[in-house]
Amino acid sequence: MFTGIIEAIGTIRAITPKGGDVRVLVETGKLDLGDVKLGDSIAVNGVCLTAVELPGNGFWADVSRETLARTAFDDLKPGSPVNLEKALTPTSRLGGHLVSGHVDGIGEVIAREDNARAVQFRIRSPRELAKYIALKGSITVDGTSLTVNSVNGAEFELTIVPHTLAETIMVDYHPGRRVNLEVDLLARYLERLLLGDKAAEPQSSGLTESFLAEHGYLKH
Repeated sequence: MFTGIIEAIGTIRAITPKGGDVRVLVETGKLDLGDVKLGDSIAVNGVCLTAVELPGNGFWADVSRETLARTAFDDLKPGSPVNLEKALTPTSRLGGHLVSGHVDGIGEVIAREDNARAVQFRIRSPRELAKYIALKGSITVDGTSLTVNSVNGAEFELTIVPHTLAETIMVDYHPGRRVNLEVDLLARYLERLLLGDKAAEPQSSGLTESFLAEHGYLKH
């Protein structure tokens, strides 16, 4: 588990094909690796990766085909900056929100404009994730815990303050950029709970309109 508070900006140093997937070397910059051991989890742009080698100034991790298919990891190349966060410990401050490091989908930055000293971004999510994104709710973008300031269909807006721009890779976001999205865990669990006994039936991974109407959650 993670908090979505980025601890450092790292750099992809190598991407090596290995048995059908890839192994990556991440240089971790100012991230303190003193308490990191083999097998520990580190979020890279919001993707939970396992450290399999620790050369001293970074770590190697394996990236599966599943991760490559479901995230924007495939856009990275040697030299790409990445957001880094070590996994939660029992004494960590929960400054953001609970983040699993399991990416739900890939979004796209579609607009960027200045807003006083902050920067306003508009991002389009996949249609299937739109129902989980709420006004003033939390969302994770490339591992960064952020507050949604407005929602319009599958698009949502974020207002990013100077500190967040300086401490994350968001300073480099421009229209067309693909980003990893993880929706709020509570929204995921709430959807599943509302299914009740129907959750055990095949093809019941989402709430249909007929189910919502039947149980009074839709008002016409």
